[in-house]
Amino acid sequence: MTWETVIGLETHVELATRTKIFCACTTAFGGEPNTHCCPVCMGMPGTLPVVNRKVVEYACRAGLALNCTITRRNRFDRKNYFYPDLPKAYQISQLYLPIARDGHVEIETEGGKDTIRIHELHMEEDAGKLVHDPWTDQTRCDYNRCGVPLIEIVTEPDFRTAEQVIAYLEQLKSTLEYLGVSDCKMQEGSLRCDVNLSVRPAGSRELGTRTEMKNLNSFKAITRAIQYEARRQIELLEEGKRVVQETRRWDDNKDATFSMRSKEDAQDYRYFPEPDLPPLELSEAYLEELRAKQPEMAGARKERYQREYGLPEYDAGLITGQKALVDFFEAAVDLGAPAREVSNWMLGEMMRRLKEEGLEPRQMKLTADNLASLIQMVEEGVINRNTAAKVFRAVFPDNADVRDYVHKHGLEQVQDMSLVKRTVEEVLAEHPDAVADFRQGSQKILGFLIGQTMARLKGKADPRAVSQEVRQQLEG
Repeated sequence: MTWETVIGLETHVELATRTKIFCACTTAFGGEPNTHCCPVCMGMPGTLPVVNRKVVEYACRAGLALNCTITRRNRFDRKNYFYPDLPKAYQISQLYLPIARDGHVEIETEGGKDTIRIHELHMEEDAGKLVHDPWTDQTRCDYNRCGVPLIEIVTEPDFRTAEQVIAYLEQLKSTLEYLGVSDCKMQEGSLRCDVNLSVRPAGSRELGTRTEMKNLNSFKAITRAIQYEARRQIELLEEGKRVVQETRRWDDNKDATFSMRSKEDAQDYRYFPEPDLPPLELSEAYLEELRAKQPEMAGARKERYQREYGLPEYDAGLITGQKALVDFFEAAVDLGAPAREVSNWMLGEMMRRLKEEGLEPRQMKLTADNLASLIQMVEEGVINRNTAAKVFRAVFPDNADVRDYVHKHGLEQVQDMSLVKRTVEEVLAEHPDAVADFRQGSQKILGFLIGQTMARLKGKADPRAVSQEVRQQLEG
């Protein structure tokens, strides 16, 4: 029998506000345990929450960018459950009237283009974190994360492959970074995903029993978890067994999922309207103001880069795929560096170094003004491109000033054409056989002679001038 995998996602995104959703505590990542919390986010008796206006703005802007309908009158609800990382034994979320609904995201994979429907986007507060110490066999609670503002983006079960899931998450991550509403640092938990997965016979319209895999925070883990869980469920069904609806935990080290608890439904949380917060009324004028503030997104920017700068579609797509790359590219171009040159350096040497050092673009120290200076030095003939590549590799780790580095290491290009001429004469005199081969029609020997000349000049001459001089003397 042929089986089809059906997947829906619930993506939790920490918003990039300075303070929490219902109090003035900092949202800064890290810090000593239990130092970023107060009576409000700890749920102490007698405290009252106050909605952070910026959280509402960010949630609306995300909803608009994801083609959602904004709920003009939305409200918070109380979700009751008992777990050590939730000190007040309930979470303030949105169930009945979420802030945004009925959106969609267009994705493209090798299988073609697809539309992923978004069921809803709602605001809620994050819970704390449990830290297990294997040496003492103790689990301790860190409540710093309690009250950090989240949006949860819930899709319809429109995915059929892990490739589609990753394409959607990459598109979602890019959109949120362009908006500036989240840093989307998956390694810090700013973007994490719950995967709801079931399998069914191919061609069937009835959904199978689903399981939920919680808090996956890397594309690699998401891909492997989907592949494993689909295979596990298919094996169960082919053995005549049944799939149990449950929440499962992904273990990266064991490359497998493990049962955590039975899967809860909405009624298990005993939702009711949050009594301490009034409904939010959003005017059309407010939403129009937010629409006017929306930035140019990746798709539009990609088309503009092709149109204005003449970048190939592939190159423009790579640069606009990450906001950090866009910021770097535009800063360098604004400083006067030719756009095509900036793109070539970014997608060549820069991406190579990022990969070698295992860095994200936003983590590198190299600045746009330093790359612009390097490009300018090549254009001015101060150094040639081969030397520039060596300089780039040298200054990349610490962003050392390229002009200082070139001057300090004596890498300025040889401008003395009489020296170039004499060096070519010496090389040709030392390689009479090569000269004879060239004059008998062997063009490939030309590269050897140019290379010998460049080596003798320590790579500091203009390769075009050297090539011209070698050819001139050979043909003279």
